[in-house]
Amino acid sequence: MITRVLVANRAEIASRVFRTCRDLGIGTVAVHSDADAALPYVAEADRAVRLPGDSPTDTYLRTDLLIEAARAAGADAVHPGYGFLSENADFARAVEAAGLTWIGPAPESIDAMGSKIGAKALMKDAGVPTLEAPDEPTAADLPLLVKASAGGGGRGMRIVRELADLPAEIQAAEAEAASAFGDGTVFVEPYVERGRHVEVQVVGDGRGGVLVLGERDCSLQRRHQKVVEEAPAPRLPEATRTALHDAARAAAAAIDYRGAGTVEFLYDADTDRFFFLEMNTRLQVEHPVTELVHGVDLVALQLAVAEGDPLPDEQPTPTGHAVEVRLYAEDPAADYQPQSGTLTTFEIPESPGLRVDAGFASGSTVSTHYDAMLAKVIAYAPTRRQAARALAGALERARIHGLVTNRDQLVAVLREEAFLSGDVSTAFLGEWTLSGGAAPADDPGVPVAAALAVAETHRAARAVQQRVPVAWRNVVSQPQTTEFDGVEPVEWYGARDGYTLPEGAGSVVAASTTAVTLERDGVRTTYDVRVTGLPGAETVDVDAPTGHRRLVRVPRFVDPADAVRPGSLLAPMPGSVVKVLAEEGQQVTAGAPVLVLEAMKMQHTVAAPADGTVTHLNVTPGQQVAAGEVLAVVEGAEQ
Repeated sequence: MITRVLVANRAEIASRVFRTCRDLGIGTVAVHSDADAALPYVAEADRAVRLPGDSPTDTYLRTDLLIEAARAAGADAVHPGYGFLSENADFARAVEAAGLTWIGPAPESIDAMGSKIGAKALMKDAGVPTLEAPDEPTAADLPLLVKASAGGGGRGMRIVRELADLPAEIQAAEAEAASAFGDGTVFVEPYVERGRHVEVQVVGDGRGGVLVLGERDCSLQRRHQKVVEEAPAPRLPEATRTALHDAARAAAAAIDYRGAGTVEFLYDADTDRFFFLEMNTRLQVEHPVTELVHGVDLVALQLAVAEGDPLPDEQPTPTGHAVEVRLYAEDPAADYQPQSGTLTTFEIPESPGLRVDAGFASGSTVSTHYDAMLAKVIAYAPTRRQAARALAGALERARIHGLVTNRDQLVAVLREEAFLSGDVSTAFLGEWTLSGGAAPADDPGVPVAAALAVAETHRAARAVQQRVPVAWRNVVSQPQTTEFDGVEPVEWYGARDGYTLPEGAGSVVAASTTAVTLERDGVRTTYDVRVTGLPGAETVDVDAPTGHRRLVRVPRFVDPADAVRPGSLLAPMPGSVVKVLAEEGQQVTAGAPVLVLEAMKMQHTVAAPADGTVTHLNVTPGQQVAAGEVLAVVEGAEQ
């Protein structure tokens, strides 16, 4: 019997495993880097152990530190979560060698499936369809996909549409894979433009017995990372569904699989054919949709199998539909650029059928060291459309301030008829975003609400003259003006009985530091507002019926020291300089890569905004940079 489990992971997945352990009466141990010390999962555990180390990025990859932590906290079992060392056979062996129970597959199974190259060969022998590229591809084989042999999550993946680009993309994929997984091995396979990512959940007993718990569709992706997942997969022929389940069962049985795992396939709807992609020998991020549809607890099954218990005799019957979205700190409008900083507010309302697996809370800091996922939000309902509608409503009512997220995009996707019809593919999100479908509706009341909330914040902070109305003037000659970055200046008046707006702009019903109600054309709208930052340079988060908007106030006076010269290339986020691809004096064209940054386990190319000359190059490889720091200057480039 397992008595205390150490989760060798962080944030959301650690909290998820702890929840089941508490239900079963099993003690819990959290491990954390210094960067994660204040996250909720650390406080949720019965015991917590700090992992020392100079690099927060590598802390969770230290086998010796993790086993030492388990011993110090009295844990007798280790759950790897996902990512990091979850599919590392040497870590599994080290856990077992230390006399601890490994809550996962046998190390031999991890070895067999850990290399995508080797796994493909194994599956081919087992009769499972595979996708392979020629050893020497030609233009006729395009497009191609470069993939990391170890790991997943979209890291170390590159689409190649021109043969001339293949060597450079292989090199970039190798570097990203080595950074993310410690293994830079990559391979090349054909890229199916409009394929669907369909995966099958299996649980094995390690003796050849395999329980198949249906399939999930995870086709909506960006950067080859999943964003929306659901179970069961929509618009899938029943014969194909059965064949997928049979193939997954054969794959798991071929390696005497033990514990929970996922067999992933690429499904081509046009030809009704599917191909083996990989097997994840661990719990998947999207496992909640399977749990809700099948009425099971996959973590509980993992624990039971690790204790040697048999699998359930009966196959659970799936009912209803579940949809999950991954809520990321990222900016979809800026090529999904990851965001870091403090979540000043993080509140998702509870409702029937809604489940939230979160790794952060209000006040948590999202660092640059790890993946940018904040939470998984899942809705379960009798039908797919009902689940999508409930999930969109819950996300829309959420209050998420302090960082740009993909929340509004997720809401728009869940309400998009093309998605609701089930016509999904891995190309969906890119094509749909280009059509402008993700842009939230423009609401002229948002900047007005922000301006009045700022005024109310200043009034509340007064030490004297509290009874004097805001912006009071004996003789009114002109309106007050509040300016925010990217929007038209807001004009308003302060009077004895409250605020008024210029003619045609509507009226102010009520205003406070946290909420503003406006009326326009007989319709009243209330905006939830949160003001943060220094006076004169505030940041205002506004939650409106049209979505969330974050506005940054433009200071009336700019310190010359804060100005940057034209053509300056600024760091879009904190990170590390991986490569410098240009040199001072070099002529560059618009879009030419100047340097490469690495942050949140992803590499980001900083390119020249226009034709010009690199006149200043302020960084070198390996250097850490802060967000907004000047990396280089391209004279002749327009900002």
